[in-house]
Amino acid sequence: MRRKFRFTDETLRSALRFGEQLLGIRQEETAEDKEPEKQETAPAAAETVPEAPAKAAEAVPEQTGNGQGKSRKKKKQKKAAPEKAPAVPETKEEAPEQPQPVKDQPAPVESAADEKHRVARTDIGLVRSSNQDAVILDEGLCGIADGMGGHNGGEVASGMTRDLIRDLLKDKTPSMELLQRCVQSINRRIYERSLAEPALEGMGTTLTVLWYNEENLFIGHVGDSRAYRLRDGELKQMTEDHSYVAELVRQGLITKEQAECHPMRNIITRAVGTEEGIETDISWHKRHRGDRWLICSDGLYGMVAENELKLLMERQPIGEAADALLKAALDAGGRDNVSLVLFDDEEASA
Repeated sequence: MRRKFRFTDETLRSALRFGEQLLGIRQEETAEDKEPEKQETAPAAAETVPEAPAKAAEAVPEQTGNGQGKSRKKKKQKKAAPEKAPAVPETKEEAPEQPQPVKDQPAPVESAADEKHRVARTDIGLVRSSNQDAVILDEGLCGIADGMGGHNGGEVASGMTRDLIRDLLKDKTPSMELLQRCVQSINRRIYERSLAEPALEGMGTTLTVLWYNEENLFIGHVGDSRAYRLRDGELKQMTEDHSYVAELVRQGLITKEQAECHPMRNIITRAVGTEEGIETDISWHKRHRGDRWLICSDGLYGMVAENELKLLMERQPIGEAADALLKAALDAGGRDNVSLVLFDDEEASA
């Protein structure tokens, strides 16, 4: 979601608790004036909702015997920003679970290769108890959605995004305007469902997707998943993270190296489905023969340094490169779900 100040639910709850406390004090003072011999205790303030743990990469949940963690990551919850830093509107943190049941969503594919120059991998990792990533693969379409939300909400949000974007863009001619409208429609549907089903309250997802035809390639981007392009031996990040630490880097308050180990690096400032409206980054690029594209969740780039990403992406064939990238993330600890799509642009003109 976009960085902005707004009257949030948490702010409302805090105001209500303050009001109840103030009312109780006044009632107690009135009782003392009328009946000095009867000292009544003011009504207790409403119980504070415990703040859910942040999805910090270094905070690894307790593991079971098979190495799987019992807690989940990134949910949107309000978190105070440090002094002298930009305000933090939303966080990818674990929301309190709701009692209502949610239907199981189909699990993302573990691997895929639907055409010669395109492959995908997704893995639950070594800590998490579920995979909330969704791989997007269709004709002229590839991407990643990294969900968040308590009680399976992340799986629902990312799964809805995967299915809706394939349906909405099917047989359409790629354009920036159409991709923009598509993401807005998906955002609205996820947001409305979260309001209709209390168990899914607060759910959302990142989205990074490539949509292309014979000559042009369009990128739609919300959140902190990433798209990289490897061209002539140079690796370039083609998307801009919508995250708290990325904002600090852009403002010159910390360096890129400091951002990689910052304790608040998993706080995002934009996501699909968490608000009624959404701002999407849409970019256009001419296709270039020989380019290799990588779309991935933070479970990959958060565990593997960029220089290593480049070396692994250069491997041939493309399937070996995808396997090497996944293995590197798992060997580094696999603290999150790991998902990626590799796309070799061999059809475009040079």
